[in-house]
Amino acid sequence: MQNMNRGIITALSAIGLAQALKIVTHKRLTGKWDVKQVATTGGMPSSHSAGVSALAAYIGANRGSRHTETALAAVFGVIVMYDAQGIRRHTGEIARLVNDLEDNFVTIAQDFPALQFQEREKELKELLGHQPLEVLGGAIFGTILGLISAKFENK
Repeated sequence: MQNMNRGIITALSAIGLAQALKIVTHKRLTGKWDVKQVATTGGMPSSHSAGVSALAAYIGANRGSRHTETALAAVFGVIVMYDAQGIRRHTGEIARLVNDLEDNFVTIAQDFPALQFQEREKELKELLGHQPLEVLGGAIFGTILGLISAKFENK
């Protein structure tokens, strides 16, 4: 692994492991195994948060908190996590409202054929972002993985 960028490997591993953990957390919430959770957005833990936190923790452990690379990774991470639980989550909530509105139009159009409402074949995706707890879970998970990766590298 000496020729590969360990920071990238650490971040991508955190993302992959967080996505896999979504299968387990989905099972705990619903009682059903669903392998498709590995490819979903949203859910616990946030793989976005896990990836950026793993990278920031890894760089911080190797370079120190005063290094420019650590600052870049930390600021980048905060922006990604804010976006995941803010803008992307709100976009999902708007998609839910649009889907509900379309369902209501379908019902109304049945009573008033003159409306000629065309229903879309596919609903908008509603689970786009994360709840703050999911972002925190991903951040903690990623930070732990980043620190472990740095510790193994420094041995």
